[in-house]
Amino acid sequence: MIDAPTLTAAFAAVRDADRTITYVAAEDQRRSVRFADAWQAAIGVLFHFQQAGFAPGDEVILFTGNNEQFVDGFWACLLGGMVPVPVAVGISDDHRHKLLRIFATLRRPRVYTDQGQLARLDDFARVAGATEAVAALRARALVVEGITDVSRPGTVREAVPDDVAFIQFSSGSTSDPKGVVLTHRNVMTNIRAIVTAAAFTDRDVALSWMPLTHDMGLIGFHLTMLAARISHTLMDTRLFSRRPLAWLKEASRSQATLLSSPNFGYKHFLKVYESKGADGLDLAAVRLIFNGAEPISVPLCRRFLAAMAPHGLDPGVMYPVYGLAEASLAVTFPLPGSGVREVTVDRRSLTVGAAAAEAPAGSPEALELMRLGAPIPDVELRLCDDGDQPLPAGRVGHVQIRGGNVTGGYYGSDTPQPFTGDGWLRTGDLGFIAGNDLVITGRFKEIIFVSGANYYPQDLEEILEREAGIELGKAVVTASRAATGDADEIVVFVLHRDEVAALVPVAERVRRALGEAASLEVAHVLPVRSIPKTTSGKVQRGRLAAEYEAGAFAADIAALAALRGAAATDASPASAVESALRQICAGVITDRHVGIDDNLFDLGVSSLALAQIYERIDESWPGVLDIEDLFQLPTIRDIAARLTQAAPAGTPPPS
Repeated sequence: MIDAPTLTAAFAAVRDADRTITYVAAEDQRRSVRFADAWQAAIGVLFHFQQAGFAPGDEVILFTGNNEQFVDGFWACLLGGMVPVPVAVGISDDHRHKLLRIFATLRRPRVYTDQGQLARLDDFARVAGATEAVAALRARALVVEGITDVSRPGTVREAVPDDVAFIQFSSGSTSDPKGVVLTHRNVMTNIRAIVTAAAFTDRDVALSWMPLTHDMGLIGFHLTMLAARISHTLMDTRLFSRRPLAWLKEASRSQATLLSSPNFGYKHFLKVYESKGADGLDLAAVRLIFNGAEPISVPLCRRFLAAMAPHGLDPGVMYPVYGLAEASLAVTFPLPGSGVREVTVDRRSLTVGAAAAEAPAGSPEALELMRLGAPIPDVELRLCDDGDQPLPAGRVGHVQIRGGNVTGGYYGSDTPQPFTGDGWLRTGDLGFIAGNDLVITGRFKEIIFVSGANYYPQDLEEILEREAGIELGKAVVTASRAATGDADEIVVFVLHRDEVAALVPVAERVRRALGEAASLEVAHVLPVRSIPKTTSGKVQRGRLAAEYEAGAFAADIAALAALRGAAATDASPASAVESALRQICAGVITDRHVGIDDNLFDLGVSSLALAQIYERIDESWPGVLDIEDLFQLPTIRDIAARLTQAAPAGTPPPS
């Protein structure tokens, strides 16, 4: 039983345990650190923080993509009484805008980052007109490269349970990111409940590729594992993006018993596995694979389990869960070993206050939803109507929670708080209770979940106004899932009263804007002659999404696909390098033609696909390009010219 009252006390209690944290940066690059050595590294970094003037209560933005640097900096903050603020490092300007907004929001901000990130911020500042903001951030920054000696310990400050442990900012919104304030008591309450509900023991071995800026990666697969004396491996998220097979190869190598991935990760893994295979995997040791962080596809779970069965994976290991940052991570867990359990409902019945009606499997209105288990210890859950009044089991309502793990509120006195009048936290999700299990039906405010992150439609529509010249109110961004799909896809509806052919250049601008600014792939850009709104003027996004899912736009989709195909460039490659690059792109982008002068962002290439393209280029021309270069070299012809100019003479293209 974990009885430590704070995270720092928990680390002190386990630091002499014979357990390790292993950092995997590449398939052939791993480093294992004993818990005791991780403690020494943290207090060594703390010495430098204190020498630089960092003080208890300072909010320290951790902005580095290196997992070991992040962990050392995170614990240095906690042990010194500072408040770590994890912020994701990304390849798009969207992430840099978010960083600057968070920095401006904090009262006493400091920044722990590396020289590469600062250089990219400088480049961004010149283009975005953010020179003053970046200069202010630089003045409060300490760079990782400046810390070369961690032998001198800093002064450790004892935490108390109600001290703020860290601030977790929302993962998608950039215009108004909300900071979830979590105390040591919140997090330790949740850690104890997680260990109990999932039956963790110190004989477990964990592996995660999820980013440490995400609550599942940080709390679920580092803080909980450390407190429970579990050896755990932290794989670089970028490695999984480029080489998804590395995830289960590492699980096989380490004989991991605990894994995790959100919905999109299984799809990303299977896309490569089904084309390449993976010999020699041994997954018999796996006990649980946590599946959460975004809507869960029942068919995709079954497809993944079937594909991995020949490698010894038991179907009962799939562990669909529900949680959110405001709950310090976990809210509901099923019984370990219960596997995939779904309920099939009539999608038309899923309105607030209505009883979720069962539907025959395979019927046009049938929707399979995952059962996500019951509340874990110390968490209470209720379903309410629009007036925050509790509803009986089986009726669709707003999911609300309370307990010792639940945040006391968002950062900043001016930020609207998520609580009801009687003290329950509004999660923003809708769901119902089936038996003893929570079933989530969707987001009340239509937040879009894609590739493990949340995106607010209004933010994306502002990007379209800024980058694609589409006036606000004349484009609607939604997330929809076709009946046969296993993941949400982004669909953009544009007010358009001309011939459908005239929409093609508009659609290309939309794809490029969201690809470049937010690293998002747009499935369809569709014309509407009017945008439906309520009597109060609010856009009815759900209505457009429902019409799309019902097939109302099938003719437009077919016509636009034919027009794009006819417009595809077919210029012949002028060199072996261009030919090799077209083969690389065609191997990743399998659903459309890629010409040598086609802009990858106009094609709507996602960040995952871009990472795979870059990885394959780097295999054949190692060290010549950085992934950020692809934003300045968006066509095959551009990339080939740079490779030809920069690569050593005689470097062969891929065979």
